[in-house]
Amino acid sequence: MAKKAKSAAAPEPMKLFYIFYNQERWDNWLNRLRESDFEIVEDAEEMPEGFRALYNFGQDITVSVLKIIKLYQNGRFPKEETLERLFQVESVIMSAAPEDEIEEIVESLQLSMLALFASCRMFIEGGYPTDIKVLVKEGRKMIDEDMEKALGIAANIGANVINGVACCGKYVKDDIEQPTLFDEWLIEIETMNEAMTTLKNFDEDTGEES
Repeated sequence: MAKKAKSAAAPEPMKLFYIFYNQERWDNWLNRLRESDFEIVEDAEEMPEGFRALYNFGQDITVSVLKIIKLYQNGRFPKEETLERLFQVESVIMSAAPEDEIEEIVESLQLSMLALFASCRMFIEGGYPTDIKVLVKEGRKMIDEDMEKALGIAANIGANVINGVACCGKYVKDDIEQPTLFDEWLIEIETMNEAMTTLKNFDEDTGEES
């Protein structure tokens, strides 16, 4: 009796020609920051235009990066291509800040984005701890001793969020007088949490939302 034919090999992930983030988009946001007013007006009901623009800037980056991860989750990108695409976006976001009036603002944004890229790489590599409460406690202890280790802890938390774990609203306190860099990373991870929710129905075939 003839042997059964071997099952067909699984199809390779579909190639997508989707621009997630590029230099032009980054430069457009920088110009918007330059044109915005950051002056705080006493008793004003809304935050200054510049801070609203900065918030939207950060959200735009976060959603764009997590689209890459979403397509990786959907099997559209293999591991190596996903890491390469992340690196391409990261090289734009983490490029030298402009040496003008928005330099410190951009550098602050870049520090927050460290958690985003580290979390994405951690999720792809896997093997991260899952006890969020313990991780937050360890991260807050570590931030003043070893920034790199603290970032690794933040990446563990972010990887959990990408994997569907809810975080980090209850760990982000509005009344902290001097938030640490780890607190800023928790805020970014909360933004990641919100972004993953909005990308729930992200179309895996075209790279567009359905």
